[in-house]
Amino acid sequence: MPEISIGRLRGGLCVYWTGSDGKRIRRRLAACTRKEAEAEALEVYRTANYALRPKDPAVAEIWQLYQDDLGDKPTAKTMGYTGKAVLPHFGHLRPEDITKAVCLAYSAKRREAGKSQGSVHTELGHLKSALLFAEHTRMIDRAPKIWRPEKPQTDKRILNAGEARSLIDAAIEPHIRLALILLLGTGARVGAVLDLTWDRVNFERGAINLRLDDGATRKGRAVVPMNGGTRAALATAHDAALSDYVIEYAGGPVGSIRKGVAGAVSRSGIGHVRIHDLRHTAAVTMLSNGIPLEKVSQVLGHSNTAVTFSTYGRYLPEHMQDAVNVLDFMNLRERKIQNGPAK
Repeated sequence: MPEISIGRLRGGLCVYWTGSDGKRIRRRLAACTRKEAEAEALEVYRTANYALRPKDPAVAEIWQLYQDDLGDKPTAKTMGYTGKAVLPHFGHLRPEDITKAVCLAYSAKRREAGKSQGSVHTELGHLKSALLFAEHTRMIDRAPKIWRPEKPQTDKRILNAGEARSLIDAAIEPHIRLALILLLGTGARVGAVLDLTWDRVNFERGAINLRLDDGATRKGRAVVPMNGGTRAALATAHDAALSDYVIEYAGGPVGSIRKGVAGAVSRSGIGHVRIHDLRHTAAVTMLSNGIPLEKVSQVLGHSNTAVTFSTYGRYLPEHMQDAVNVLDFMNLRERKIQNGPAK
């Protein structure tokens, strides 16, 4: 993100930054709250620095500016990797030169190099995001449409109740056990669990706030109620806490639990399981037990129920049972005889 700050000016909020001449620049904001001000401030900064933007930029220039604008967000780091593949093909082009044929050629080249369809989908998605950023910041009039291959449906391992319990019981390290309980008990992503601090665990309300106030995460996060098992595990961990982080090791935050979870999976004997499969397990378990889609969507932190349905609808074919019942043509004649002729 740019080096901008939110402050007060004449009873309201303002954004300020240091100009190229070393002088501080301030602009008053219409926002009334700090959260609103953060979004407005970025747009004000971009508008004020319009003259500094490149004219008729190539994709490589746009990519770099977008990556700089993302700052320390995780996407910026990822774009550093995807840029190594995207920029040799697209970097020299102007946005208006990008066509479906160019994107198809890129896809074919990457697939020939052994890259998966999912990887190509992600790489071209970053190109699309960079060009939309250029349109939003008025570097270009309009971003071209970026063709992408369909995002492949990944195989999801859904644990049953016995397998989930076996996995938790197989965790030797206390922080791995607690992490597994939280992942399965909240449906959260692993990043949200590792980021969780005790000030966002409210035992009185029985709620876990997985959100971060700084807006650094791209993926949605939720405020989730505690169930009995999660509350008990958190209470025990809280009494022994040595740091502000819920998942801690040796008095400090934990950067990764991949090795610890892999060990628990191996000892449990339940077969191959990825950490993200625990989120899938939570989602499908809720839906298969009759929890409404709207509630499941809220627990998962999805932006809308369409995301939840597109991801997990195929695991619940029973919701279409009444629809296919009317297509039972083999028994159609029998039903007509039983019901009598139509009047």
